[in-house]
Amino acid sequence: MDGLISGVHALSRAFGVLAAVCLAAACLVVCQMVFLRYVMGASTIWQSEFVGYAVAASTLFGSPYVLLERGHVNMDLLPHYLGQKGRLALALVASLLGLTFCAILAWKGTLYFYEAWSEGWATETVWAPPLWAVLLPLPIGANMITSIPPILV
Repeated sequence: MDGLISGVHALSRAFGVLAAVCLAAACLVVCQMVFLRYVMGASTIWQSEFVGYAVAASTLFGSPYVLLERGHVNMDLLPHYLGQKGRLALALVASLLGLTFCAILAWKGTLYFYEAWSEGWATETVWAPPLWAVLLPLPIGANMITSIPPILV
């Protein structure tokens, strides 16, 4: 069991690095886009779309790392006024609801990704990247989140 836990932790950290790379790429492309538009007077075609997809991918890829590091927003007003049993019950209900949401997101995201991949969908823009590549972070990030139950963290 310790090997599984350390493997999930290592994979979550790797996804944190991937999220940082996606954000760095988005920042570089924004700088390149500003330079092309305002200094060179050239038009940009793919940059805005790439930045949106890279930031979304960063959010989805980085979510396992955020969960691992307990970096998510935590509301503690209600647990502060509950007793020990109330806190435990509230934590259990919140964990089950969160896990259910992430499991549904992983399942539906995987189906959506597969449908886009099998039918060869592309975005309806000038750049027109394949939609499966844009959707890939959704099932990966959501499936990684569901593989890290709060008990393991």
